[in-house]
Amino acid sequence: QVKLVESGGGLVQAGGSLRLSCAASGFTLEHYAIGWFRQAPGKGREGVSCINSIGGSTNYAGSVKGRFHMSRDNAKNTVYLQMNSLKPEDSAVYYCNADAAPWFDDYWGQGTQVTVSS
Repeated sequence: QVKLVESGGGLVQAGGSLRLSCAASGFTLEHYAIGWFRQAPGKGREGVSCINSIGGSTNYAGSVKGRFHMSRDNAKNTVYLQMNSLKPEDSAVYYCNADAAPWFDDYWGQGTQVTVSS
């Protein structure tokens, strides 16, 4: 059974930092490209970042490039999102998922809430 558990969110002031974790079970994380997504109230999910299944190359949305950094720990079957210089517009529920996986459109974890105050 595929399971994704996001954690690490919280309430921070603008300019602060958080590190989000995505612990995967039921599949081997390194076999997939993994993405971080976020959803603010009244909006759909927005792609934030992704990491390649091989090579570890990363890509970021323009709004977070230079501030966020994604990494992967294959031994722990976990991916991370280091979030620096946070802005109020970063406030959202953050999710992880495996790009192109059979369950991508059918299953999402509970996400973790990030709230950035001004």
